[in-house]
Amino acid sequence: MPAAPSSSAVPTVQRDDAAVRITRWDFAPGVSTGWHRHEFPYFVVMLTDAVMQIDNGREHVEVTRRAGDTYSRPAGVEHDVRNAGEAPMAFVEIEIKLEGERLVGG
Repeated sequence: MPAAPSSSAVPTVQRDDAAVRITRWDFAPGVSTGWHRHEFPYFVVMLTDAVMQIDNGREHVEVTRRAGDTYSRPAGVEHDVRNAGEAPMAFVEIEIKLEGERLVGG
């Protein structure tokens, strides 16, 4: 019997050091990250085509992304990201902890 799908997105940390945190996020259709706040500025690289629904606390916005698309956001972003598509969604998130040679926010 196959395992039941997770009710939330699955993070896999690929690197976490003083400079960066790199996390792969995998989403089954309909699942989300859960509400969270980004401590650091970050970049996202889409691994799959996707329809993302973003809840920022004021509104829900749907965004269509293509595999290979990239975008960035500043530190302090608070949101929940949900896979609003019918296929699995995946991306790599790269959080930048250092600015020049100093810790961001430090």
